[in-house]
Amino acid sequence: MSDAGGLRERKKRQTRETIAREALQLFRERGFDGVTVADIAAASNIAPRTFFAYFPTKEDVVFADHEQALDGFSALLREREDAESTIDALRRWIADLLADHDPDDPAETCRKELIRGTPSLAAQRLSKMSEFEHVLREGIARDLGDDPDGMRPRLVAAAAVAALMSLDELDADHWELLGSEDPLEVLDVALAFLRGGLDALQSGDRRPHSR
Repeated sequence: MSDAGGLRERKKRQTRETIAREALQLFRERGFDGVTVADIAAASNIAPRTFFAYFPTKEDVVFADHEQALDGFSALLREREDAESTIDALRRWIADLLADHDPDDPAETCRKELIRGTPSLAAQRLSKMSEFEHVLREGIARDLGDDPDGMRPRLVAAAAVAALMSLDELDADHWELLGSEDPLEVLDVALAFLRGGLDALQSGDRRPHSR
């Protein structure tokens, strides 16, 4: 990439980050429904039409990191060793994310509160997670030697996404009930369940069929 191209990409990334930051600040102050795209554009020193060059909807700005995260996980699954399962790759990816994650980050707290309290954002979250589920399904299908649209990859991927969404919704009181404040420890419980399900499915392939 040329220096000019690299500069353009940096400027685009900075603009996107500015829009997301200013939007969350406004949402925190006024609530999601109390903020318009024009408000976000004004706070970000851009025209409203420029906002839509970066985010298709106001809801999408709350999930500003989703596309990058999804691309990163997709790349990880493509590049993993054959011996590494999709579930193990998922665990490795989440561990890397948590290493750079601050659970007390005000922006993250704001996002969770917004999603919990705003039906349109809750719906958008489900839509985003369905994209993630699709990527998981393809990886699991590869592990099982199945078609990605088959029942087994669908079931395991759906269970994985349900587990991740449940963990993401936990607050301090829930962590205390679970007996651990380490997200990876709790995640490993969920992943052990998923591995058990995968092992059972694969064992089923090895059982002789009755006539």
